[in-house]
Amino acid sequence: MDDQNRNLLLATVLSGVVLLGWSYFFPAPEPVEAPEAVATETALNAPATAPQALAAGDATAPQSETSEAPRLAIETPRVEGSISLKGGRIDDLRLKDYRETLDEESPIVTMLRPAGEADAYYTLYGWAPGAGLGLDDVPSANTIWSAPAEATLTPDSPVTLSWDNGKGLTFTRTVSIDDNYMFNVTQSVQNGSGATVALAPYGTIARHGEPSDLMNFFVLHEGVVGMADGELAEMDYGDMTDFDPDPRDGSQSEITAVTEHGWIGFTDHYWMSTLIPAEGQPFRAIAKYDARRDIYQTDTVLPTMTLAAGETAEVTTQLFAGAKEWATIRNYERGGIYGFLDSIDWGWFFFLTKPIFAALHYINAYIGNMGLAIIGLTILIKLLVFPLAYKSYASMAKMKELQPEMEKLRERAGDDRQQMQKEMMELYKREKVNPAAGCLPILIQIPIFFSLYKVIFVTLELRHAPFFGPFQDLSAPDPTSLFNLFGLLPWGAPAPESILALAFIGIMPILLGISMWLQQKLNPAPTDETQAMIFAWMPWVFMFMLGSFASGLVVYWICNNVITFAQQYLIMRSHGYTPDIFGNIKASFQKKPKTEEK
Repeated sequence: MDDQNRNLLLATVLSGVVLLGWSYFFPAPEPVEAPEAVATETALNAPATAPQALAAGDATAPQSETSEAPRLAIETPRVEGSISLKGGRIDDLRLKDYRETLDEESPIVTMLRPAGEADAYYTLYGWAPGAGLGLDDVPSANTIWSAPAEATLTPDSPVTLSWDNGKGLTFTRTVSIDDNYMFNVTQSVQNGSGATVALAPYGTIARHGEPSDLMNFFVLHEGVVGMADGELAEMDYGDMTDFDPDPRDGSQSEITAVTEHGWIGFTDHYWMSTLIPAEGQPFRAIAKYDARRDIYQTDTVLPTMTLAAGETAEVTTQLFAGAKEWATIRNYERGGIYGFLDSIDWGWFFFLTKPIFAALHYINAYIGNMGLAIIGLTILIKLLVFPLAYKSYASMAKMKELQPEMEKLRERAGDDRQQMQKEMMELYKREKVNPAAGCLPILIQIPIFFSLYKVIFVTLELRHAPFFGPFQDLSAPDPTSLFNLFGLLPWGAPAPESILALAFIGIMPILLGISMWLQQKLNPAPTDETQAMIFAWMPWVFMFMLGSFASGLVVYWICNNVITFAQQYLIMRSHGYTPDIFGNIKASFQKKPKTEEK
């Protein structure tokens, strides 16, 4: 087997190893035992049947009870929705800049939904009662708050909610929002009761059941995402159902004590909601699942505050609810939210995916077309690895020149493989050739390829990103096929999961197969018939296999193959070996003579 063929086999094997390795996830961290705190337990473990339940206890209330409560409108350049005065819930939020499909008439993306609707998903804030207080003394998820009539939350006008418990405690909640997706929630309480009281502020994000659009794909994390003392933590929905049950109410939870650098929430493919205490603020991050009502929730519970008579306490936390835009989240991180950019699922190769996406983002900002940006990124990557590629292809050209001498060595050594290996190593040393040099571009290309696959699959910026003609979503498979005359007819290609998709393959996968096939023709076919058959089929197998991949990734691979072909041809030719491309193509169509029977 010559070295080029060995390198191709090695690439195939390594690709399989990476695919298998990627399917494993890091084990979830061991739960941290939190010290006892009556306020926390009361708020988060209140009986589900109690009307005063403070967390998601009343989340199963009929839709009418939530939707018919008074509401305050939310209106900004990028979001719209409303806040329910029942519980002061932020439970109605839509993203103006994003639609559900490419159709310009399709609905805009809904981020949060009230209890009672399908895929209910909302936030709650409140105070957990401590010493000297009972459940009736603090606002609950059912409390009807007061607010100025016709108040509307905008970037320029916060809204303030208030509630008096009738026993001397006055609670207020001021909500503001910026031009993007960040809410600031300031909770305050004034103690006019004449006695010392203790209570703890908290925030909750609740989801009723798993999201209906859950992808459950190994390359994408969906579920809980959080930062605790600088350490990123991720939990799938299935992980939450494995928590140890609380004997008091059967709910399952994991509690993490955070001293600084912390936030927690839920992440979807492109959207996210996150509770963010102030930087340096200690709190308890709680991931919880209530099997009785099929409710998933995350909570941030701040330390208990003790208020003497006449004192006032105030705390401000943040809520991110919106699209996982790289530039927007990066700005929040630069504004003081530690590690917030890690809320985007960069994966195991984060040291590659982060800079790759940053480069893609800036190239796209300059060019204005994501498909061309991918081509530009491919050229940039090929330039960066060119020194290694040069050494590799130069070594391969030298190996081709040494083929006659190597054949003589084989004839002299006969069946003495040890002697043949010894003489070959001496030949390599004398001619200053490294037979393993051809592997270097392949070894580098594999993690780059999977990193780009990750970037294209998980980042919002590729969603609905157009290229040209029928290619209007580079995060989706090629929409063309013979079925629609490669985009000329006004209907789509067969769905990727359909068996028809195998027969009606698109333009880009076909170009990919051709580019791989031409790249093979830089070298003669292997003399071994089995190897020759494997390599003959490989481009077409990849063509069909990658037909269902994101078209942006196929654009990258086609461009990479074309550049690699040109590089290899020119470098090998400059070192005295001219690949006989047309001869190799011609030979691949010639029938081999049948072996005579003995």
